[in-house]
This record gives sequence, C-alpha cells and structure tokens, in this order.
Amino acid sequence: MPTATIVRDTTSALSGWQRELAAAIRDPNELCEMLRLDADVAAAARTATGSFPLLVPRAFAARMRPGDPRDPLLLQVLPQTAETAAVAGWSADPLREADAVAAPGLVKKYAGRGLLLVTGGCAVNCRYCFRREFPYAASGATRRGVEAGLEAIADDETLTEVILSGGDPLLADDDFLGEIVARLDRIPHLRRLRIHSRLPVVLPARVTTGLARVLAGSRLSRVIVIHANHPAELDEAVAGAVRDLAALPAIILNQAVLLAGVNDSAETLAALSERLVEIGVTPYYLHLLDRVTGAAHFDVPVEQAEAIHRRLRDTLPGYAVPRLAREVPGEPAKVWIA
Repeated sequence: MPTATIVRDTTSALSGWQRELAAAIRDPNELCEMLRLDADVAAAARTATGSFPLLVPRAFAARMRPGDPRDPLLLQVLPQTAETAAVAGWSADPLREADAVAAPGLVKKYAGRGLLLVTGGCAVNCRYCFRREFPYAASGATRRGVEAGLEAIADDETLTEVILSGGDPLLADDDFLGEIVARLDRIPHLRRLRIHSRLPVVLPARVTTGLARVLAGSRLSRVIVIHANHPAELDEAVAGAVRDLAALPAIILNQAVLLAGVNDSAETLAALSERLVEIGVTPYYLHLLDRVTGAAHFDVPVEQAEAIHRRLRDTLPGYAVPRLAREVPGEPAKVWIA
C-alpha cells in the first residue's frame, strides 16, 4: 500500500517540498472541514478508508471547490462507501504484475523497457490506483531492491529504456535519484530514461533546482509522464513545474484515467487537453480504468468511452487528442481502443 514515507539517505533538514508532504492531509475530518462539507461526508469517508488511507497534499486540496462534495478533484482522493462493495472481476492485482517481476525492484512487461520500482510511496492516494494493494516491499521497492534492479538492468542488453516507477519515483530525494541516474548512465545499452510521476501535479514544489540538475546531467534522453485527470488540477504552480522540466530538455507527456463523475465528458477532457497543450504538455494516453478492488464505482463503459473519444477527435487538433487505451495482462503493449 502506498505511503507518504520520503525515500531519503541524508540527515539534512527537510526541503520545502518535503515539509509540504509532511504536512499533507491524512484525516477525512480535516479535509471536509477545510472544504466546508457536512460532517456525514467525513463520517462516510472514515468508514470507507479501510487499509488505504486518505493522503492529499494541501497544494492539491486548495484547488478543490469548497462546499461541493462532488468536486472532481475531491472525488479522486476522498474514500467513498462504494469502495467497500465486492464486485466480481475486480481484484488486487488487475494487471497481474506479480507475474512480471523479473528481479527485485524490476518489472518487465514490454519489450525493451523495464520499470524500476524506486519506492512504494506516493504523495497522494488516488482512490482508483491500480497498485493500491501492490506488495511493494515483497517486490523490491526498497533500497536493496533498487540495487538488485539496477544490476538486473545492467545484465539485460535487450533493455534500451528504463522507467522510474513506484509508487511515485519523485518521492525519492535528489541524492538518491542522483545515484540511480548515475548508475543508469553507465549502462551502455540504455538510451532513454522515463519518469512517471504525479508529483509535478499534486506537489509541484517537488520540481526543484536539485532535481533539474540531476536529470539534466544525464546522457540519456528524458521523457517525463505526468498524471492529470481534470483541467482544474493544472494551476500556475503546475505550469511552472512543467516549464522547468521541459527546459532540461525533456519530452513532457500526460496520462489521464477516464473516471466516472470526474472527467467522463468530452467537454471536460477537451478542456484538459487544451490546458495541457497551453502549458507545454502533450496529451498521451486516456486510460480505461484498471479493474482494481475498490474502484468499480469509477468505471466508464467502453461504449461510452468510445463515444467521448470520437467527440474529442471531432473537436480537437490531432496532437491534442490522447490515445484511448487500456492495459491487458499478457499483451506486449497497451491495447488501443480507438
């Protein structure tokens, strides 16, 4: 289960982003009081939390609409009673990733690419997370596991791209990330470094000069994939973080998940794409929901998803239309729906 433990190997004082993370909201009562929501909303959230606790940075919570229990950003992070319902076909490991752990800390699902599990922690607990029950410690998302994963990558000459994953890899501090990037730089068969992270969106203060220095110093081509589902997530602080990442230079892409009640309309997704392009991010994938236990209430039927995507194609320039896709266990790549 993701936690907010910062992966650090120094004894220095916490930096600004680490202090923000330490102050993140963990109590449904506090979040609901901040948003002026009725006490019964908080009570329901406490009942539904289970083993996957609330966690949301204040910078992200500040973008939510006070007084609106259906705010699309709130719905992504607040536990709901529907999470407790058992639904046939929804499981703890919907993508069968346990079968893809090639070595401690290393997941191999696609040709030429390996996912290095830097940490099991996240800065926000998204209620639809497909790894909300992933066994991070057993799969090597530890300091020792990262070391084993790096050794496995060095021994596998079929790999040309490493994807830093987790959890959220940017939860690691700059020193630890610097060690990882330096090790990857010395592996001759690698060409690209990809980072998948929600932190530039939910905690944009994480994009520090130290992080930029670590990434800019790499010989590897850089691709950074952020994760925003709704245009209201993309405030000016996020835009500034994206500009700093793009200046590395790096290709900046966005992955969104299609979520009932959050962004299941062509108008919302078009506004998301327009805002992404405005701040310099290419819409990359629009994912159908992975069928993880506790998230069935977010599901959007594939026929509705296809209709929404057709409207996006009809109204947006081609470069602003994300690919509608889903991940199917055992397939060599994402399956494009449209």
